[in-house]
Amino acid sequence: MRVVRALSAVLLTLGLASAPAAADSSPSPSQDASDSSAPTQAGTSFRTAAEIEQGQRATASGSTGDYLYWSFPADTGQRPTVGATVKLPDTHAAQTWQIDVYDGLRRRQACQYGAQTRTAAADAGSVELACVLRTVRAWSEPWANDPLPGTYYVRLTATGVAASDLGLPVDSEVRVDSRDIGGSAAVDGSLAEPLVPGIATRSGDEEESSAVLSGLEPEDGWASGWWSDRWVWTAVGGVLAALAGVAGYALTRGSGRPSRVPPAA
Repeated sequence: MRVVRALSAVLLTLGLASAPAAADSSPSPSQDASDSSAPTQAGTSFRTAAEIEQGQRATASGSTGDYLYWSFPADTGQRPTVGATVKLPDTHAAQTWQIDVYDGLRRRQACQYGAQTRTAAADAGSVELACVLRTVRAWSEPWANDPLPGTYYVRLTATGVAASDLGLPVDSEVRVDSRDIGGSAAVDGSLAEPLVPGIATRSGDEEESSAVLSGLEPEDGWASGWWSDRWVWTAVGGVLAALAGVAGYALTRGSGRPSRVPPAA
């Protein structure tokens, strides 16, 4: 019974200690940034993509047939979800809209699931698109196409538009949220720097100017890549294995030498 009580106490202690790590791996809703800080225009290329934070609802007005670009930061362990809503003109033919996501190397990233392409029927009021990316990894082989920490680009456009619809005004909304996957997606290794564009320089003396990687980064900074809640569960497993060994020994060693058996000479 003493072994059982000790085992229960250790399990309770380990459960309380690992609670923060478990909470980190659960989905957490993104906080809406102030509407005044959200961009109201989109870029027309990768270099001019409008920067948005995760949780912001960015808006933009454009014309049917335009390419609209936004960019956002995504860090290790996150699974970003990109959603877009396009408000169409009152009168139009059937249109097919598509949302594409590219990483910091401008490699197109496949969507795990979601309506990445949708066709709006003639005179439909709006169309909604969504793309759930794979989990961002801390490190990957050079030949792989895995999502890596850094800047991601969103491109929204209409394909196969009728000539009569080209140039019609549309309004669009884009929002990016992420789910923290945690240690289940952890890998051994990390990038030296996140994959973000160097498109500006800091102001100052000419000798002291240096490249600025990007105007945006995650709220808590870029992850170092070495820590994950996998360490906590590995330690818990080791302790449980040790306790199981002690308990097994206590149950199988018996009560010692019987009193009727004389000690060995």
